[in-house]
Amino acid sequence: MTDTIHQRHQRKLDPVTFEVLRNAFATSVDLMSEQILRTCYSFVIYSRDFSSALCDAHGNTVAQGSGDIAVHVGTLHFQAKAVLAAFPGKIHPGDVFAINDPYRGGTHMNDISFIRPIFIGDELIAFAQNKGHWADLGGTVPGSFDVTAKDFFSEGLRIPPLKVWDRGQFREDVARLLTENTRTPDVGLGDLHAQATATAVCEREMHRLVERYGKETILQAMHEVQDYVEDIVRAKVTVLPDGVWETVDYIDSNPGHPEGLVPIKIKMTIEGDTIYYDLNGSAPVVDTFLNSGYGATFSAIYAGTKTFFPEIPLNSGFYRAVLADLGPEGTVVNAGWPVAVTGFCSGVYEKVVNGIVEIWSQIIPDRAMACSFNLEYLLVGGRDARSEERPFFMWYDWMSGGWGGRRTKDGSSCTAPTFGAGLATQSMEGQERLTPVITSWNHLVTDSGGPGMHRGGLGVEKGGQITDAENAVVSYCCDRARSVPFGIEGGLPSIPQGVWLNKDTEDERFLGAIFSNVAVGPGDSFTRPSAGGGGLGDPLLRETQAVLDDVIDGYVSIERARKDYGVVINAIRPELDEYEIDDIGTKQAREEIRTNRALWIAEDPESVAARYRTGELDQLDLLRQYAVIVDWGTGEFLPNTTAEFRANQARRAVSYWV
Repeated sequence: MTDTIHQRHQRKLDPVTFEVLRNAFATSVDLMSEQILRTCYSFVIYSRDFSSALCDAHGNTVAQGSGDIAVHVGTLHFQAKAVLAAFPGKIHPGDVFAINDPYRGGTHMNDISFIRPIFIGDELIAFAQNKGHWADLGGTVPGSFDVTAKDFFSEGLRIPPLKVWDRGQFREDVARLLTENTRTPDVGLGDLHAQATATAVCEREMHRLVERYGKETILQAMHEVQDYVEDIVRAKVTVLPDGVWETVDYIDSNPGHPEGLVPIKIKMTIEGDTIYYDLNGSAPVVDTFLNSGYGATFSAIYAGTKTFFPEIPLNSGFYRAVLADLGPEGTVVNAGWPVAVTGFCSGVYEKVVNGIVEIWSQIIPDRAMACSFNLEYLLVGGRDARSEERPFFMWYDWMSGGWGGRRTKDGSSCTAPTFGAGLATQSMEGQERLTPVITSWNHLVTDSGGPGMHRGGLGVEKGGQITDAENAVVSYCCDRARSVPFGIEGGLPSIPQGVWLNKDTEDERFLGAIFSNVAVGPGDSFTRPSAGGGGLGDPLLRETQAVLDDVIDGYVSIERARKDYGVVINAIRPELDEYEIDDIGTKQAREEIRTNRALWIAEDPESVAARYRTGELDQLDLLRQYAVIVDWGTGEFLPNTTAEFRANQARRAVSYWV
């Protein structure tokens, strides 16, 4: 591979040594991951919400792990550099630093990095880093996800760079300061030791490599692997057309302000061998925790771009060729101290990634993909009454969902979020053993995949019930109840996300897609769907046999086959999966849709919403035929949100219909 790339940088190492060390660096990081998986205390970290990295002596990323989650991609080097800035001349062998500060390039308070400097003699040559998500870091609600937070003081403990080990001596007082600010200090202490020990594994490997190849060769290799990645990126960008592309995605709303979608604007320019992003024009910070610090936004930019270059290794060389201007502090994409940012993962991050994927789908159409479902976290916390000690518990759950339809195939169903494709679906049996919450069902959601020539993948609905819990509350971090996952090139949207409490009972309540601190008790039940992905291409161009296969598989209902795809299907013996296509009816239905669909999206939206409230129209009718958004709990018409939703539906779908 190295011989076919135009080399911007000259190399001193021979190709064999270079390849051996390039892979050895990545292996040293993967060994950290294996260590943390076997020693962590937290069920969240065990479910792979962590990442590791090897950085050089300047804090630049040399290698990341093969299974790291995407959201950490662009932040690990910022935090290594923050340690260097905080301790000039005061970094020594045996030190281990902790940091979670989102205003120093981190993600959110729950993600804590442990960073170990690696020395050969008295010379600092590298840093080993492990970042893991702690299920609780204090704050006003269990799990530290408070949607009412406007600043970080409600979100938990902010950790600037500090030493937890000083020249090999464990600072127990500092460790207690960190762990005793959590609701589960024993778990925190276990994870602290597990993460720090994982960095020692990387240190051991680097010492082994230096012993075998010599210090100068290792230093040269760390430099050259970054140059190598920069060369690959620039070579690939050079053959692409120069130009400027723009798009916009949205956060659902700004609490306490008039309803309306909150824009995140993305402009991308290719000029020669460099990619430039400009996020100026994005909305001011919102009065909730969906804002993003600069490190997390850069991470979204890198992760979204990397999606279209999966074959390229990732280190700081990638960042040299991908530049970004986030605009001034004070916007949702560049929230400065002390703005609340814990929910960035469901807010800005997901929107930036999907916006970038939409842009790159135009530039590299063979890899095109519509919008994917939104990352979500459901948290139940309280006292576990199954034990006499009544310890705090944290039921901390995220779901899989559907990715967008692709150029030649449907989107992936029941898949980890783009936020972290390496995330594992948590074991329900493990959750039930550790917490007084049981899972009642977990199944694919029929009709959740956005219609298209290539359908979006399906989402999942998961329901549960509180059992032996005291003083329990539930919180939810999500979005896209209104900015529903969109289709592209004529494709249609998926479904809204949100949580129902005690659904189908007299106490039924729709809690929405973002809330916190809702009291629950034994016997209360909850359910929520993850969305599917948006569709790609005109649904009327989907092969009728593919629609029939989806009906047989339970992916699409007979009703939505008719409404979304214009395919009329008769059930002959459904218990035997025996259905047939009505060819004449299908021809008529597709012609009817083709003739009227541009008119439907222009109908008076208030009258459409009124028909929804009477039950004449359902939720998917509003989204896919009329492009109307209401409050899904009350049915209240949302005029500003609808106007923006319709404008984007016209751009992404109507403009492609013939």
